[in-house]
Amino acid sequence: MAFDVHVLGTASARPTAERAVSGSLVKGPDGIAVIDAGEGFQSRFTAQRRRLKAHGQGDSLKPGNVDVLAFTHGHLDHTWGALPWLQSMDLENRTAPLLVIGPSSTPALHALLNGEPFPAHVPPADLARQFVAWFSLGAAGIGFPIQWVLGDAEADLWVRLDPVNDVAQRLDGMPQPNGWKRTRLVPCPSHHTVPSCGWLLNHGPTQGVFDRERADELALNTKQRARLARGEDIKMADGSTLEAEWFRGEALPGASVLLSGDTASCPPAWTAELAPNLLVHEATFLNELQDKAHQHLHSTAAGAVQTARSIGASFLALTHYSNRIKNLSEVLEEAHGLAGDLPVVALNDADRLKVSDKGIVTHLAWGSDGWKAASTEPHR
Repeated sequence: MAFDVHVLGTASARPTAERAVSGSLVKGPDGIAVIDAGEGFQSRFTAQRRRLKAHGQGDSLKPGNVDVLAFTHGHLDHTWGALPWLQSMDLENRTAPLLVIGPSSTPALHALLNGEPFPAHVPPADLARQFVAWFSLGAAGIGFPIQWVLGDAEADLWVRLDPVNDVAQRLDGMPQPNGWKRTRLVPCPSHHTVPSCGWLLNHGPTQGVFDRERADELALNTKQRARLARGEDIKMADGSTLEAEWFRGEALPGASVLLSGDTASCPPAWTAELAPNLLVHEATFLNELQDKAHQHLHSTAAGAVQTARSIGASFLALTHYSNRIKNLSEVLEEAHGLAGDLPVVALNDADRLKVSDKGIVTHLAWGSDGWKAASTEPHR
């Protein structure tokens, strides 16, 4: 399995009795990425771990395996649970390093680099202001290593903050989570009222599995097996050649997942080259409130479909609903009106989306007796 996406909050800024605010995590081959952490995130993370222990059939979420906390933007329903969660991990004696990263504006980043006050036009929801505020509230004293990074992805300007020494350093590029080798974390600049981006997690093609049974049948020794596994052909004593490709199963194409955060539909920086297997996209408003969506740079369900089709997504999962939306059938009806053969699901809190190494997406809907695979057939 390439990725296991857990959506722990499907409300927009105002939570409901059934829906918490934003916070998701993606478990991949290298570790876990948390994408946004609205208020109450640590409790929701713990609840999901308990669900997995009871119903996950061996799956688990270990806090120590979280390597990165990536914010899509600085609105509080996406960030306000981060500091309590970080402090809780410190109390639990975490020692593993963590990358905390998010988008900011070029003026705010230059102010940090120059040791100057933020310009007045930098809004309170710019993550640069929030990071500095968190440092004064205790984040600077957290015991495990944290790499605090802010960036303007469009300008390719990345800055690492040192809260202990109160300095900022310009980086050559965006750092990756510690120890990640197969998976890449990529910012995708989005279109919202504050600096924002979606986050793409991608890992590329992998070799097929080595055919041990065939090697056994030919009674190959350890050295011969190792050479074939490295891709080297072997010349045998009888003059024949064993080609390495004969001992490899089908290569796996890899997989990718993109989580949008808050954004108007079809951000200019999002192109067909992204082509994620799975797009998790906000659907804050129904079509009847398109004007409100346009005003606040949010998306409707129909707008999410337009985005998915424009970037070549293979599967669309909707989330981040206004509390005006009482019935998800309305969301799906509007999405299906434009989706054609694109599979679309509307998520609830605690749902999962599994993406295989072949890019196949399975929606696991949460219920009182565990997760059950929901239909992924396109709407007709």
